[in-house]
Amino acid sequence: MMKKLAIASSAVIAVVLLSGFAFRGGHHGWGHNPERIKQVVTWKLNDKLDDLDATEAQRQSIHAVKDRMLEQGAKLAEEQRGVRSEVVGQLESATPDAKRLHALVDERIEALRAFAHQATDAALEVHGTLTPEQRKELATEFRERTGME
Repeated sequence: MMKKLAIASSAVIAVVLLSGFAFRGGHHGWGHNPERIKQVVTWKLNDKLDDLDATEAQRQSIHAVKDRMLEQGAKLAEEQRGVRSEVVGQLESATPDAKRLHALVDERIEALRAFAHQATDAALEVHGTLTPEQRKELATEFRERTGME
């Protein structure tokens, strides 16, 4: 049970790193500006690392994970924008290619699945970076925020 809880608690950091809001355009004035997204996520992550009294080594390791995941997330978002254009083009056509539209759905599901696995690996990497006390603190906070108490 504690191992599952510890893994779940490390997912809190992954959520901060991978928040869907970061890649949606037009929310919070961020638009599609990857640098602004990175800046805001970095601020939030630094706040959390401050709360955890993270060491410099932990900070460097976790920020490397953040940078890698933001890069992958931005790539995924860019691919999605391209797919939307193709879908609109298909739907504007008098004879949309159903086979192609279904293939696009399958491609996006596979891309999201791959990203979800990368996010899980990132959460496990962060989990291994944190001390048991830090993981417990994250787990407690996660439980409080999600009403799991």
